[in-house]
Amino acid sequence: MRECMDIPKVRARLKRIEGQVRGISEMVDRDIPCDEIMIQINAAKSALHKVGQIILEGHLQHCVRDGIEHGDADKTIKDFAKAVEHFSRLS
Repeated sequence: MRECMDIPKVRARLKRIEGQVRGISEMVDRDIPCDEIMIQINAAKSALHKVGQIILEGHLQHCVRDGIEHGDADKTIKDFAKAVEHFSRLS
């Protein structure tokens, strides 16, 4: 897995998302209007989606390519299709 993605880039994005979620929690505590909270929830959701894209792209570029070239192509494609299915449920 470590070869599949840029770990520092993913970690940096996840840290930002953690901050966004903490900020949303603080907004709830401060009684911020619901529409403003929903905007921030959508921003955090979009940020998580982007992390998923980065991970899926890395998986395709490394793991899937390697599996097709050096392993069982049918199983690799089946596994990738399953990963795409999981990712598509995030939306």
